[in-house]
Amino acid sequence: MNERQLKVFLTLAETLNFASAARRLHLSQPALSLSLKKLEQEVGGALLSRTTRQVRLTPEGETLLPRARQLLADWQDTEEMLRQRFTLKRGRVTIAAMPSFAGNVLPGILAAYRQRYPNIDVSILDVIHEEVLELVSKGRVELGIGLEPPAEPLFHFVPLFLDRFVAAVPPRSKLARSRRLTWSQLLGHPFIALQRPSTVRSFLEEALEREGKRITVSMECHQLSTVGSLVAAGLGVSAVPALCARQFKQFGARCVPLCDPGVERRVGLIMHPGFELSVAARAMQEIMVATTSQHVHSVPSSR
Repeated sequence: MNERQLKVFLTLAETLNFASAARRLHLSQPALSLSLKKLEQEVGGALLSRTTRQVRLTPEGETLLPRARQLLADWQDTEEMLRQRFTLKRGRVTIAAMPSFAGNVLPGILAAYRQRYPNIDVSILDVIHEEVLELVSKGRVELGIGLEPPAEPLFHFVPLFLDRFVAAVPPRSKLARSRRLTWSQLLGHPFIALQRPSTVRSFLEEALEREGKRITVSMECHQLSTVGSLVAAGLGVSAVPALCARQFKQFGARCVPLCDPGVERRVGLIMHPGFELSVAARAMQEIMVATTSQHVHSVPSSR
């Protein structure tokens, strides 16, 4: 049973006249009769009773009629739904993003996306980097935004920008008045770090070890927001991605550029290579790449 056969049957049921039904469907009468015959063969018996004087539905045809109407309506609704999705008039995108990206960069991207595609729904999960990878690997989100994952076939990574680590220092410390700090200057003070197995901490320790430097942690906690509050209270210093500088300023801490060495990490789109992106997700990817192609993270002024 296909859409054309259903249309033939419904039109004949409405007109009870082969000539009228053929004209309405822009078919020849032989083509109309053949389509009905194939439908009757599919279902196993006659749906219309035909004599030289009249055409009428058989009892089985009467039974099929309301269901045929519903089937055709569902078919047309499905076609329209898919057409709207392919033309980006309807759809949904699921995204998992690191909180630092979700709170700073993503709003501007979503504003551009919503302006262009106002009827696409967006679901955002702001989770730590490890959860971004897990959600992408399990196919629970189409797009992940996080740090470049290890080289493995499980993920496809599209770089968006480099995010440099900056120093987070107490607002009343001498360090806060510096235009730039070296790691040696920063590590000479009590250091507040995220607890293991934090990706931020692991990345920092590995990058500094390659330069012959070592972090001696005097205090550690689980959330970056807590790190910001502890630094603002004068309990120590820290180093955080520049993506987080705005939040740290809100906590009361000061952020200062770090050098010698400059520690950077690549932030980008993370996707599962085995899953095809929806049209809506591909459009989101294009806007993300275009929006962040000129993106350079600077540290907000501490004054």
